Amino acid sequence: MAVMGNKKSKVSDEIPSSSMADIAFLLLIFFLVTTTFPKDKGLAIVLPESDETVEVSQKNILHVIVNPDGRVIIKRGESQQEQTVRASDVERIWRQDVTANPLLIAAVKTHPEAPYRFMIDVLDALQSAGSERISIQLLES
Repeated sequence: MAVMGNKKSKVSDEIPSSSMADIAFLLLIFFLVTTTFPKDKGLAIVLPESDETVEVSQKNILHVIVNPDGRVIIKRGESQQEQTVRASDVERIWRQDVTANPLLIAAVKTHPEAPYRFMIDVLDALQSAGSERISIQLLES
């Protein structure tokens, strides 16, 4: 008769790493699938559909000139009088002038060397003031 010996199974003290790569890839795929990326809002500007040119009376135009140093010059129609303000003041000025003239159009003219953020600040001020008629132009030297 054969006597069976006691076999002790050896318990490993190592962490099994055979499925670590599988788990890492599953987690990676899970996070890629469930992550949402915010979309850039940009400027909500409705562009005209046709190339039709419409003549507008100068009395209905508020000229907003954006300079490279961040100063904003306001001119009303054909008046040679200029008012130098900050971009944050454009909202208040627009609200006052559009109350007096509901047909007012904001003509934003930006100097070619002006940083983009100054024009955006002016457009944001006009938008928060409720302006819907904005003409964007490049300032000719």
